[in-house]
Amino acid sequence: MRALGIDIGGSALKGAPVDTATGQFLEERYRIPTPENLTPAEMASAVAEITRHFRWRGRIGVGFPGVIHGSRTMTSANLHPGFIDFDAGKLFSKAAGRPVALINDAAAAALAEMKFGMGRRFEGKVLLLTLGTGVGTALAYRGVVFGCELGHLPFHGQDAEKRVAASIRKKKDLSWKQWGENLGEYVAVLERLLWPELIIIGGGVSAKHRKFFKYLQPKAKMVPAGFLNGAGIVGAALWAAGEG
Repeated sequence: MRALGIDIGGSALKGAPVDTATGQFLEERYRIPTPENLTPAEMASAVAEITRHFRWRGRIGVGFPGVIHGSRTMTSANLHPGFIDFDAGKLFSKAAGRPVALINDAAAAALAEMKFGMGRRFEGKVLLLTLGTGVGTALAYRGVVFGCELGHLPFHGQDAEKRVAASIRKKKDLSWKQWGENLGEYVAVLERLLWPELIIIGGGVSAKHRKFFKYLQPKAKMVPAGFLNGAGIVGAALWAAGEG
């Protein structure tokens, strides 16, 4: 089975066709920067552009950074407010000319990691964090994945992602040590709540995990995502193919 996976982030859309039997990209990833928050109509045009770029006629999965109920995006913390309680799946499908399956972006990343990445064959409780513009979270147990919104957990009087997202390190010009210690404190809170046996760190910053993992002291084993920043694309494709 082949499917087109598209990952919507706070700063870009990224997409690629994926072989869902192996998790491998079939073509080089295509990226559309989004320096400003796109309206739903503008985002749909970007989804259509990725579809046209690959001349895609098959199934399409889209990972979105918010709560997903069926084809509706219920929240939009880091994107345009027009996505709140909006039928994005219907709009994206119309723009792409193909049925689009929506999934939470962190849940998509977790699907990829549990099937092909660092969670493969792990039957215990897994916590996955995607660190980017915001903080995406998902849990998995015995391979079953569900998205969470723990990036919005109250932490020092504000949403946790306002202190520990990868974007905050750059915005506030924090050292890796300062940011890593903040992240470590947040992870410790999640461990007290959830008691995961494995923690997987995804998002673009996971490629630089050696710079900050040393400042975290989790009880559980902690590893960078096997797909690094590509997990969302792979997971969205798996979702579209009905393998989630």
